[in-house]
Amino acid sequence: MNERGSRREFLRDLGVSAAALPFVLNLPSLAAGEPTRRKQRLIIMFSPNGVQVPTFWPDEVGDTFTLKESLKPLEPFQNRTLILNGVCDRVRGDGDSHMRGIGCLLTGIELFPGNVQGGSDTPAGWSSGISIDQEIKNFLQRDPATRTRFGSLEFGVMVPERADTWTRMSYSGPNKPVAPVDNPYQMFTRLYGRAKDQEHLASVLDELAEDLERVRTRVGAQDRQILDEQMALVRQLERDIQSDRGRDMGHAVPALEPGVRRDNDNMPRISKLQTDLLVSSFQADFARVATYQFTNSVGGARMRWLDINQGHHDLSHMPDSDTTSQEKLTRINKWYCEQLAYLAKRLAETPEPGGAGSLLDNTLIGWTNELGKGNSHTLNNIPFVLVGNGLGFRMGRSLKYPAVPHNRLLLSLAHGFGHRLEKFGNPDFCGAGPLNDLT
Repeated sequence: MNERGSRREFLRDLGVSAAALPFVLNLPSLAAGEPTRRKQRLIIMFSPNGVQVPTFWPDEVGDTFTLKESLKPLEPFQNRTLILNGVCDRVRGDGDSHMRGIGCLLTGIELFPGNVQGGSDTPAGWSSGISIDQEIKNFLQRDPATRTRFGSLEFGVMVPERADTWTRMSYSGPNKPVAPVDNPYQMFTRLYGRAKDQEHLASVLDELAEDLERVRTRVGAQDRQILDEQMALVRQLERDIQSDRGRDMGHAVPALEPGVRRDNDNMPRISKLQTDLLVSSFQADFARVATYQFTNSVGGARMRWLDINQGHHDLSHMPDSDTTSQEKLTRINKWYCEQLAYLAKRLAETPEPGGAGSLLDNTLIGWTNELGKGNSHTLNNIPFVLVGNGLGFRMGRSLKYPAVPHNRLLLSLAHGFGHRLEKFGNPDFCGAGPLNDLT
């Protein structure tokens, strides 16, 4: 039972009525003796087109393993890394593997029928269920102790402007895709743009309070009562502003490198800007759940900064015997892993506000993909690489599963937050419950 539930029972035992509960639940004297709930955070990072099996998966199972070339950037965090092989997307139905790969990745349920045609399979529409990031966000937002300004934030890097099944992995509900923000300046405005608005509003409220007080001295008792009610509203607005400002105490508003255009060749610079903003948003406790989407399913970025001129998706179709293409694909996945490692580094070097340790101590990053392998379009062995210590999983291991449905991992993420779901997505793939060897 959570702290809030036990507080309700305590008050009811005293004979406090249900009608009075909203007014006394958060009294400081009742909350003071309760343990402080540890902050927990989740980031789901996506990159497309599968991985190269020989250069990605460790050969060993257990807590002694060697990181292959694609995962070498994680060496500084190996003891805080958990590699899960054998996790499979069992969801079938409409859409091709790329579409179902991203659309079912966090929802664990089928796509609706639709008119988006992909490959040689049937066309499909949006997902028919909520995604796990939004499910966890809703769970946290229900409790004032874990509620944040935004609940969740959706970051992107070079996500196509079109909205279709290949470009969305987060869903607030059936048929409700959530668009990532891939412009760091737009994200900055969303996070920090209201600071000036707050200053202006505070000034207006000060003037309004003075005006109300002047009027109050010149009206009768009945009107004074109405004005007192209005004055109470003004004071509450002022307290809300101060509370919002208090969230930012000790947190400097980040300065963004100016003039970075949304352009394929600027992906490394955009990635750095977005990563820094994501870390800042967690430091300010704007949200405790985030998605971080690089390009999209069937992503065709041309990584010329790696001396690779072909598009990523085209390369991913090359056969295993094409060693030149396989080496390039390994470099591409290593670059994505470098972005993951930079995110982990920034979280690790950022102190936890008001507590001991770092943000990484309370954050789990999950790096994943829509396919297990690009040239076969398989939905088996979807890569899940977890970094950080946010959910109490036992890290520093490489695990190999006998083809378990990925719905069970999604359940594990929810349970890590204390959200004891019995099923998520398609219930046919949840029978055994959460993965029982993560903790």
